[in-house]
Amino acid sequence: MSGAAPDVTVIVIGYNDAERLRRAVQSCRDQTLRTIEIIVCDDHSTDDTPQVARQLAAQDARIRCHRLPRNSGGCSAPRNAGLERARAPYVMFLDSDDVLPARACEILLDALRADDEADFAMGATERVRTDTGSRTLWHPHLFGHRRTVRGVREEPGVLFDHLSTNKMYRKAFIDRHTLRFPVGLHYEDQLFSAQAYCLARAFTVVPDPVYRWHIAPYEAAGARSLSNQRHRIENVRDRIAVARRVDAFLRDSGHEDIAVDKDFKFLKHDLRMYLGDLPYRPTEWIEEFGAEITPYLATLAPQAFQRLPRDQRVVVQLVRDGRYEEARLAARGLGRQVGPREVTWGSDGRVHWGPVRPAGPDAARELDLTDLGLRTRPFRTALLRHEITRVAPGTGSRVVLDVRTYDPGLQLPVGPVAATVCLAPGKKRLRTSFRLGPVRPGLFEGTVTLDLAAVPLPQHGFAGRRHPVLVLNEHGRHHTGILLAPLDFPPFEKELLRRRGPGGHLVTVEPEGHGSGRLQITFRRTGLLARTEPHLTRLRALAHRTP
Repeated sequence: MSGAAPDVTVIVIGYNDAERLRRAVQSCRDQTLRTIEIIVCDDHSTDDTPQVARQLAAQDARIRCHRLPRNSGGCSAPRNAGLERARAPYVMFLDSDDVLPARACEILLDALRADDEADFAMGATERVRTDTGSRTLWHPHLFGHRRTVRGVREEPGVLFDHLSTNKMYRKAFIDRHTLRFPVGLHYEDQLFSAQAYCLARAFTVVPDPVYRWHIAPYEAAGARSLSNQRHRIENVRDRIAVARRVDAFLRDSGHEDIAVDKDFKFLKHDLRMYLGDLPYRPTEWIEEFGAEITPYLATLAPQAFQRLPRDQRVVVQLVRDGRYEEARLAARGLGRQVGPREVTWGSDGRVHWGPVRPAGPDAARELDLTDLGLRTRPFRTALLRHEITRVAPGTGSRVVLDVRTYDPGLQLPVGPVAATVCLAPGKKRLRTSFRLGPVRPGLFEGTVTLDLAAVPLPQHGFAGRRHPVLVLNEHGRHHTGILLAPLDFPPFEKELLRRRGPGGHLVTVEPEGHGSGRLQITFRRTGLLARTEPHLTRLRALAHRTP
């Protein structure tokens, strides 16, 4: 860069990411704020990253490169190295697999210059799925309107945004408090951000997206981000370790009064991700997970658990009680309004999860479902559970499903129940009706055959995933629920040829590979229809593009 001092330093870190580093740095070069410096900190890569960094520096005088003498194994050391070399009064961080929207630096710098008390400014983060191109905002409720928060106690809910990368900091603030990322600790953003929130006199929140975070849910094992390595018990230990460091900081800095808010964030965000994975983990893994997490949960404030949705409180307690198979069952209903298979009705009128009464007052409190009104809630919101016990390929384009419905609140009649499976790839839907017959009070079973050739597809065909739902009709009342598939049934394919026109579809029937594990039906265009795919993909990309 020429002799003029930069206004903002953007610290770009990377390791063995030569291909995506160009894109990240280019997003910095394209900033509407031109007076920036870009420091590329290479964590001792073994691929072409160092050469790419040097090539980029040769093209733009605003770019400087630094290579760490040895690989640190994390984000902390390269970011800290960048901080030591930053010349501007304001700094930002960017990971090599992500990008900055064109006005990010300008927006955040303007926010900081508008309020001398604000030690940093933060904006919305846009999450982009690399497989579909779809975009969502990270904790959008935090960024609904512009405001300056005068200390974290005024709004402790911001702890949910623990990213360091969607923020611009005054360098003087970072240096005054010797803020650095903890070397040798994963999830380093969580500690750094907690410290920044607590030490700042004030911080400004802007609603504009200032960071674009690329999410690759199906990337190769060796390239996975930490968020995609939750299957490793070491990953659980790392999260607990950084949470304990945050706890110690809050205690030592006199911020114990917001510890409940931090505990709630840990339960609702960090722990929740692992709980959602339980249906896909073997019992041995869940046992090890329970052994790691249960001692830490015992240190958290009881008030934090009470803020959780009831379905998550149930899963947490089942894990703490060592009821791992039930925890796996309960986890399939997280956030989905899915009931348990069984409940226990006490003589005192209380209702608890599962076939046995809970042992001890804590378990009794956390597994208590009485307030859900299983018997009295409106039928459309009844807590039923629809499980597919068998998925089989039928003749031709047909798929056979054996369905079992659990009704713990006994809201369904004793006789047969009219049911319909609905599948809607487009505006129209396939409706296939059948009967669920009573096996015993609270349990119904039936078999339905879907003809995929009868699915009303758009004229240009359809490519994507759909999840059939089950609709129950009872005396003019309707209830719609998800269909939980067996998680271990082998996927199979059906080929559909169009009755009119060329081309067709290849349809895969499989269990959903994450979340509740719904039945999933994936459509792919074939033949001449497949040739329209690139054009439609471009149109979707244009529709998703933000100004």
